[in-house]
Amino acid sequence: MGLVLEIEFLAGFCAAATGPDNETADWPPAADRVFSALVASWAARGGEEGEAQALRWLERQPPPAVVASVASARTTPVFYVPPNDARLDRAKTAKGVFPALRTRQLRRFAVARPEEPLVELRWPEVPETPILEALDRLAADTSCLGASRSLVRCRFRADGGPGGAARPTARWVYPGRLDELRAAYEARLRPTPGAPVRAAVVGARTEPSRASIFDERWLVLEHRDGTMPDLRACALVARRIRDCLMSGYRRLGLPVPETVSGHAADGSPTRAPHLAIVPLAFVGFPHADGRVMGFALVPPRESGLLDDETFRRVLRKLAPIVDVRGTSGEVVRELTVCTPVGTAAEAAFKLTFQPRFEGSGRRSLDPGLYFGPARRFATVTPIVLDRHLRERGAARIDEIRAMIESACERIGLPRPTAIVPDRHAALEGAPSIRIEGAPAWMRWRLPAELASRQLTHAVLEFAEPVRGPVLLGAGRFCGLGLCRALP
Repeated sequence: MGLVLEIEFLAGFCAAATGPDNETADWPPAADRVFSALVASWAARGGEEGEAQALRWLERQPPPAVVASVASARTTPVFYVPPNDARLDRAKTAKGVFPALRTRQLRRFAVARPEEPLVELRWPEVPETPILEALDRLAADTSCLGASRSLVRCRFRADGGPGGAARPTARWVYPGRLDELRAAYEARLRPTPGAPVRAAVVGARTEPSRASIFDERWLVLEHRDGTMPDLRACALVARRIRDCLMSGYRRLGLPVPETVSGHAADGSPTRAPHLAIVPLAFVGFPHADGRVMGFALVPPRESGLLDDETFRRVLRKLAPIVDVRGTSGEVVRELTVCTPVGTAAEAAFKLTFQPRFEGSGRRSLDPGLYFGPARRFATVTPIVLDRHLRERGAARIDEIRAMIESACERIGLPRPTAIVPDRHAALEGAPSIRIEGAPAWMRWRLPAELASRQLTHAVLEFAEPVRGPVLLGAGRFCGLGLCRALP
């Protein structure tokens, strides 16, 4: 016997996305979104204490299993809408005040059309009758999930049947989430998403996936200002971002942790997994041109680096608040990264980033593109092979495959069943490796210790779905060997 929340989409579609510019609908809807909808119903009903206790019971439960059919994305037109009301002390012109005169901003409204408009969330434990009745009252008063036009009928019930094939939810909540949502509402702030679910769901029949040593929670650095170097120079920019982070620890008089520096206390390279910094580029989409939209900090799995208070202090030191966006309450921080004084003009850059823990909604900045689970992954940036090649002809291809197999095992993944190395990337917009006779500006720029190594793009196929992030080869900590999950 278990607890089931039944959700029926009355209009036959789900209009929900993680951001205004995200073209992918949230299907099946993540469980933290459902919890937020129940909290909204609780507040609209008057905030009754017994129902609050029921929500606190629910937030202490393990992540639910989800039973949902497959869905297709509905084609949606592009809309141009005026932005939110401007602050009068910053925009005193008529153009800043009157919506009809403001510059329109592009918006897409993601919609999923499921084959079966019924979703079930399943927990292994049934609560006591008063809590179950309180939860059912909240569900009955929940009229939409996602956009207001995404109408739903909800109910809680105790059910002992398996109810179809279940899968893990993408995100769930944690003890204290109700109070966190209330505080965000009272402060007029947009709440952050719930916690990503990494472990197998209790009570669900799911096949566990092998996962890499890198975490699925990233800190995205969205490019805001400065001329961004080409994707082929991403390793050099990644090194400067790491140096910037290390300088933040030193400015606070703190030792740089091994997880950030990649070096032990004696200065030798660490053998433990450490922070990787990867480019987020416009690749793998129609008309993609490979331009870099930002970077992301990818910590080792279970390291807790992004939640570490010392790391947060360093980030606040390096990225001061420069703006608070009007009524939305969004705090804008800017992190500036530049090359040292005296760097040659053709190699110098100065970039400004906005750190984002919650993502920006821009599709190319979505870390989920790199996670899977998936059986096939393709390189966005080429793999730096671990050693110089010795073989010639067809034997050289086998030698490259053997190195990639070892690189997969090094990050905790099984050996692929098929590897197709190539000079060219399988993803549209990703630059090829250097081709004989090509001009010098088309070369990939590598750090000095990697400059003599050979590069290769590749497509990898595994026997079973695996979870990323997949970062392979000797340059994996500076953004090379970054792979993206393929359908």
